[in-house]
Amino acid sequence: MRLHQILSRPAIILTNEEQDFVSRHPHEISIGGLYDRDRVIAQTLLRKGIYEISKDSKKLQLQKDDTNSNRTI
Repeated sequence: MRLHQILSRPAIILTNEEQDFVSRHPHEISIGGLYDRDRVIAQTLLRKGIYEISKDSKKLQLQKDDTNSNRTI
């Protein structure tokens, strides 16, 4: 492993199902409009830091910083 790989942020690995969710909802999604399985996927993506909860707590928004550039499949 090279030094620049160690110093850079770790890659966030997404499953195919998570990647599909992100591609279907590229900006934001209403939390109330999610079905059961999508709700579980959204919770996982929140934990991974891909999405964040909006200030009104009714929507999920894609993170705006550069951590999403490290997403891998």
